[in-house]
Amino acid sequence: MTTSPPFQIGLLLYPGVTQLDLTGPYELFARIPGARVDTVGKQLGPVRADSGLELVASASYATCPPLDLVFVPGGYGQIAQMEDAETLAFLRHHGAHARWVASVCTGALLLGAAGLLRGY
Repeated sequence: MTTSPPFQIGLLLYPGVTQLDLTGPYELFARIPGARVDTVGKQLGPVRADSGLELVASASYATCPPLDLVFVPGGYGQIAQMEDAETLAFLRHHGAHARWVASVCTGALLLGAAGLLRGY
């Protein structure tokens, strides 16, 4: 019996993210049969949302596997991330190789800052 690799989904997790922009889509993605969902931050561990709630990065930029879907949530923290070289490099790299790139709310501004909206 051959098993196919999981459909890899990575949700960007950054300080100041809007919790609902991350966790709402996470709940949907986690229910896709055969999917593996990671919250991806600069480092493993807790990240504080704009409401103060701590969320946990299950993968870091360095440990993130190749992604089939890159998802970027919005939040006030996206302003700082638009000038963060590591975050933009992560998005450029994974966005160039992913089958799907998506965002919600101001997450689209991060995709734009990473150059992933050219031609759209």
